[in-house]
Amino acid sequence: MRLGFGDCVFDPDTREVFRGGKPVHVSPKAFALLAALIERRPKAIPKDDLHRLLWPDTFVSDTNLPNLVAELRESLGDDAHEPRIIRTVPRFGYAFSGAAHELRETVSGSRKSIYRLIWGNREIALGPGENLLGRDENAIVWIDEPLVSRQHARIVVADTGAVLEDLGSKNGTYINDRQVTGTMPVVEGDQLRIGSLLFTVRLSAPSHSTETLSSHGRLRSGRLRP
Repeated sequence: MRLGFGDCVFDPDTREVFRGGKPVHVSPKAFALLAALIERRPKAIPKDDLHRLLWPDTFVSDTNLPNLVAELRESLGDDAHEPRIIRTVPRFGYAFSGAAHELRETVSGSRKSIYRLIWGNREIALGPGENLLGRDENAIVWIDEPLVSRQHARIVVADTGAVLEDLGSKNGTYINDRQVTGTMPVVEGDQLRIGSLLFTVRLSAPSHSTETLSSHGRLRSGRLRP
């Protein structure tokens, strides 16, 4: 069962970890540590239990486990000072603290679906990786509205799903009337509210027609004025 957390995906069947839709290198020991933390989430696992799991019947330095945690944090884009994924429990051990969710398949036959935002009669196709929403001129979805921050939110699209993240906007980002804190999965039919604009998430086959692309490869329909 694949799990998503933030812009990361954990696949125990293929023993792969993805970040931003791209595979990241994780050593076998680090993968085993991540698997153990995810399996026991949100409970904290004592250091002694992790040592026995990762290095059975072997004496290793006390620094091995913290080094392994540091490796995982670097691969996952986590911060030891403000952890979102791996939490250190002082004088005890570690715990998985990410908001993990089971990922749905976004593949129909051999063709992967395309995420689109529907606003009125407009459709904005989202590309793989990061899609910025806001008043920034470089945003994929440029929303020209005072209630919208320059870099308001982003949707990260991977082969295995998509997640929405608020980027510290002044007025917040909402999905199905729930304010987004951290990251939240995005699926077919979700309603996204940014400022006064309400978008509907749709998934479609790659053959579905799109609106005209600009010379820079960005959708002209992405420049939205209420």
